[in-house]
Amino acid sequence: MLARIRQGLTFLFGRYKEEWNKEIKQVLDEREFAVFNEMSEYDRIHSYRLYKLVLEDELLGKEEIYKKLALLHDCGKYHASLYRRVKKVLIGEKTLNNHSEISYNKLKDINLDLARLAGEHHFYSDDIYMQRFQELDDK
Repeated sequence: MLARIRQGLTFLFGRYKEEWNKEIKQVLDEREFAVFNEMSEYDRIHSYRLYKLVLEDELLGKEEIYKKLALLHDCGKYHASLYRRVKKVLIGEKTLNNHSEISYNKLKDINLDLARLAGEHHFYSDDIYMQRFQELDDK
């Protein structure tokens, strides 16, 4: 519940800091960064926070693909309003629910391994790396 409240406050009051781009450009190539830059301000903030959690994580911190995934996993979301995001949490919102598939399609011609992970990041996985990523994404 607290995580959802924090998400709402971030959506309303959060500001993406352009200085983060320097660090992000060390992880993403030009095409990946272009996709990142198209994301909404809220999704870039969320993704950057997740990236920082991945960096600090003992299991994922050395995995380059999971650093990229943290930054691009939600690239399939469009600039959804707070109302739509709340609706998704409370009763479901199909256009937001299929963002994993849209993320896959955006990334498949850039980095297929990354695209596959982005496409699967909301589904159950036996892979301990993906399970840990999902835990961090839910924080």
